[in-house]
Amino acid sequence: MKTLIWSKTFARAFKRIIKKHPDQSNVIENALRLLAEDPFVPQLETHKLKGRLSGSWACRAGYDLRIIFDFVPNKDQKEEGIFLMEIGTHDEVY
Repeated sequence: MKTLIWSKTFARAFKRIIKKHPDQSNVIENALRLLAEDPFVPQLETHKLKGRLSGSWACRAGYDLRIIFDFVPNKDQKEEGIFLMEIGTHDEVY
């Protein structure tokens, strides 16, 4: 299981989404759990990004929600950590 590291930007965006759409809470939490267990599980549709976000990754967290993240070395454990950079609709994060 990988460690999820929340950026300040991700935390603010997460709170904003939950405030606007409380019904999305379970969907996002499920996506984060799956991401920590296996970032490449088919339900997440994880893919590498190009352009200005080149080198980062994205996955789905519901119909129109995307999570942008990077794999980072984890000093405490042997496995990589996942640095959560942004969450929002397709148009907001790309």
